[in-house]
Amino acid sequence: MSAYLSSFEANVIGLFGSALIVTAYAYSNLAQQLNLLLFNSINLGGAVLLLISLTVNFNLPSVVLELVWIAIAIFGIGKALLVRRQLRTGKRTDTGPGKEKAQ
Repeated sequence: MSAYLSSFEANVIGLFGSALIVTAYAYSNLAQQLNLLLFNSINLGGAVLLLISLTVNFNLPSVVLELVWIAIAIFGIGKALLVRRQLRTGKRTDTGPGKEKAQ
């Protein structure tokens, strides 16, 4: 057990993280146009919370999964911010079919 979190606290944090990831998944399926910055930020928050909970209730495969999830979310946030900057400076205009909104 971790010295700074009880098992109960870790479970509560993990449940909030799971709720965020499920929320992002539902959003990705319900949104008319996906906001990649919002989607990846919610996923990042959920993965970080789950990783914190795993410091108490350790499970190596889950830790690896959350680290990969965090890396993908950070990449997605960076990509969304780059697209947003390109759209604002007029260097990118390809927002047609298959292109998600990068707000």
